[in-house]
Amino acid sequence: MKHLVLTAKLDIIESLRSRWFLIYCFVFGGIVALLFAFGLTESRVLGFIGLSRLLVTYIQLAMAILPIFVLITTVRSVAGDREAGVFEYLLSLPVSLSAWFWGKIVGRYITIFLPVFAAMLGAVLWALYREIEVPWQMFLYYTGLLAAIGWCFLGIGMLISTIARSTDVAQGAAFIVWLTMLLFLDLILLGLLIQGRMAPDLAITLALANPLQVFRTAALSLFDPQLIVLGPAAYVILDLFGPVGFKIYALVYPVFLGTLCAGLGYFVFKRSDLP
Repeated sequence: MKHLVLTAKLDIIESLRSRWFLIYCFVFGGIVALLFAFGLTESRVLGFIGLSRLLVTYIQLAMAILPIFVLITTVRSVAGDREAGVFEYLLSLPVSLSAWFWGKIVGRYITIFLPVFAAMLGAVLWALYREIEVPWQMFLYYTGLLAAIGWCFLGIGMLISTIARSTDVAQGAAFIVWLTMLLFLDLILLGLLIQGRMAPDLAITLALANPLQVFRTAALSLFDPQLIVLGPAAYVILDLFGPVGFKIYALVYPVFLGTLCAGLGYFVFKRSDLP
């Protein structure tokens, strides 16, 4: 445990010094600043006013930005250390492979989640200062969604990083994974359903295996509990999970998928030829 904590601390320090972390913080902090600048906390859209409107917009933007940022920065972790010859130095130190691998995951997760949460927390503090009503239920659930999706793509990124033999291959694979998940959202699945005459239940099951789709649908469910915008697919989802059950599924499934990918990555990492 001591070596795991030290490895996590070292990874956090390295991340704080890197340019990608500064850009990462600037992006999410800038999003909230721009949303405030455009007056979204004082506007009314579809019944949403104040901070609710800002959080709805913020979560939609985070869905597009957070996964690719996490994947691109994470896949360089193991693959980059392999190219730099860090493993040869690592094997000479009294640090177990498990402590090093999981320590890097913990440290990287802290660095990718804190800026996202800090931006939301900053919005809440500003709302309290301006005496704007804070939708605490929405804030807490959106925070849980961002934490779950961040862990999910972190695990996927670590799996890709352990399999790829170079950073270029790892980054290319990460982009393909993100693009595939992005393409297989509602419109693409609807096209497959129409052209291939796929059973609706099967198409919706495939959609719910996509963490991006789960994240998007859960974000919608908070202000549209009946999922009217999804059309007939809402009946299948609500019959299968129920409104509360789906919200729980949207938190548990990404965490499970990320943990599974991280575990597979560690298995490959432990059995591979490290140098």
